Amino acid sequence: MYEQVFNGFGLRGWCDTDAATGPMSMAQLLQKKNSNDAAETGPLLPFPSFDKLHEACNAIPQSRDITLNVERGFLGIKDSLKLVLDPLTQPLSWMLDGALYVFTTVPWWVLVPLLVWAAWGATRKIGVTVFVAIVFLFFGLIDHLDVALQTLAIIFVCTGLCVLIGVPAGILMSRSDRMQRLMLPVLDMLQTLPSFVYLIPLIFLFSVTEPKLYGIAIILYAIVPVIRLTDLGIRLVDQDVVEAANAFGMTDRQKLFGVQLPLALPNIMAGVNQTIMMSLAMVVIASLVSAPGLGVLVLRGIRNLELGVGLVAGFGIVLLAVVLDRCSKAALLRIDPAHDTE
Repeated sequence: MYEQVFNGFGLRGWCDTDAATGPMSMAQLLQKKNSNDAAETGPLLPFPSFDKLHEACNAIPQSRDITLNVERGFLGIKDSLKLVLDPLTQPLSWMLDGALYVFTTVPWWVLVPLLVWAAWGATRKIGVTVFVAIVFLFFGLIDHLDVALQTLAIIFVCTGLCVLIGVPAGILMSRSDRMQRLMLPVLDMLQTLPSFVYLIPLIFLFSVTEPKLYGIAIILYAIVPVIRLTDLGIRLVDQDVVEAANAFGMTDRQKLFGVQLPLALPNIMAGVNQTIMMSLAMVVIASLVSAPGLGVLVLRGIRNLELGVGLVAGFGIVLLAVVLDRCSKAALLRIDPAHDTE
């Protein structure tokens, strides 16, 4: 059918310009056989995919040519991209190495009380603080304290960088409609891209032993909520309040730090909460590329079919998620008691 279409438009000469000359490879012979079998039993008019059109016109590329060109294009710019990204991302490796060193070398009887005290300082709630202490006690009793602290160290670093990068990006989006239109497609792509896909280009750019490999993947995956909610929070600030600030003669900087950010802080904190949860989810997947922590035990349970190891480590991740969620929400309630739904 498609051969008749190309012949009818007088394109047969163009189609045959890229016709293969010489003997066919085994893969081409198998492909031709499969194509002939499919033609005998297939529909009269199959969907005009690249592969089907290529059978009728050699000048049209196959689907595998497209994926091959994407791969060649990335590998062609890999060295230049690595030359630029290596020095920019090296501080991330240092920060992750430093955090992991601190969390794994400081004695537990110093580090755990400090973390419990930090939970109290952030929440000022006895119930949440006691729960945090019980969770760390549970990790210690089942000999998972070290790996849990490794996961926590990665979360602290990556979430902190997400906030440092995401809040200014959200502010820029809120102050410029053009910037928002440019950023929204990028944020949509980052939010919908499967988490495993983040690792594919990074594996080609960095060594698996470098912490920045999984650090970049976690940041890219988790930064979207804090950017979106910072932008949303500032845009939702009552315009009457902004006009009152203008009437008092405030500069743009004074309005931002004195009016807009304080009023948008509940939304920003909600974005931070979601970023923490997404960072924790990505830490487990990042264990595929040497990220330490509880994700390694989950991966071990999958590889070796160790049901108990995988389930206990998964339950530990759930406990860490609950701890971080309760602490961040309690901190939000201290900022804005109107969010208390209890």
